[in-house]
Amino acid sequence: MKRKILAYPYIFVWLPIFVIVPMLFIAYYAFFDNGHFTLEFVKNLSDSMYWSVIARSAWMAVLATIICLIIGFPVAYMLSNMKKSVATMLSIFYILPMWMNALLRTYAWKVLLADGGLLSSLLGLFGIHAKLLYTQGAVLLGTVYNFLPFMIMPIYTTLMKLDRSHLEAARDLGANGVQTFFKVVLPLSVPGVISGVTMVLVPSMSTFAISKLLGGSNYALLGDLIEQKFMLSSTGYGMGSVLSLILLILVLISTAIMRRVEKDNGTEGGTLW
Repeated sequence: MKRKILAYPYIFVWLPIFVIVPMLFIAYYAFFDNGHFTLEFVKNLSDSMYWSVIARSAWMAVLATIICLIIGFPVAYMLSNMKKSVATMLSIFYILPMWMNALLRTYAWKVLLADGGLLSSLLGLFGIHAKLLYTQGAVLLGTVYNFLPFMIMPIYTTLMKLDRSHLEAARDLGANGVQTFFKVVLPLSVPGVISGVTMVLVPSMSTFAISKLLGGSNYALLGDLIEQKFMLSSTGYGMGSVLSLILLILVLISTAIMRRVEKDNGTEGGTLW
C-alpha cells in the first residue's frame, strides 16, 4: 500500500496536467473551429504533400533505427565481453556527448558538414566534392548520432545480465562461437533490442530540430510540419493538431508492434531450452 501512495502524485497531478489536458486541447483544435465541430482539417489531409511528409518521416525513422541497431548491437556485445572497468571507461565516449544539449550537438554537425567545413575539406583532399549539408544523408547522420546511445545502453544492459551458464552449456554441447551467438546470445538479447528499437524509433518519428538544421527546407519531416502549422498562430492550430494526432497514432502502432514482438519472444523463450 505504501508503494501505491508514491504513485499518487503521478496519477492525480502529473498525468492530468501534462498528458490528459494537452491531449484534450489537441483533440479540440483538430475537430473544432471557433467552437463549431468541423472535419475540414481532416479533409485537408487529401493533399498529397502531407502524406509524402508522413511517409518520409516513417521511412527516415525506420532507416535510422536499423542503422543504430547494426552499429549498436556489435558495440554493446563487445562491451559486454570486456572487463567491467574497461567497458565503463569506453562507455564514456558515447555517453559524454549526451551531457550536452541535443541542439548544440546538431549545430556542431552543421558546422562539420557545411561547405568548407572539416569533412568537406577532407573529402576535397581526395578530389571528392559533394554537398553534405541540407541533404537526406545529413538528416540521417544527425538522427543516428543523436539516438545511437539509446540503442547501445539497453542492449548492453541485457547482455550483461545474461546467465553465462547458458553459454557454457552451448559450448559443452559442441556449439562454436557463431552457433552460440545465433542460438543463445541473440534470442536472449531480444528484450534489450526491443527496448532500444522503441527508444530510437519513437523519437525519430517526432524529431524536428535535426531535420530543420541539417536538412533545411528540402527534407522537412512530420515534426517540422507540425511546428510550421502551430507557428502560423491560431490559423494553423487545427491542421497542426490533426498532424499531431497522426503522429500519436504512428507512435502507438509502433509501440504496440514492439510489445507484441516482445510478448511472442517471451512465449518462444519458454521453449528455447
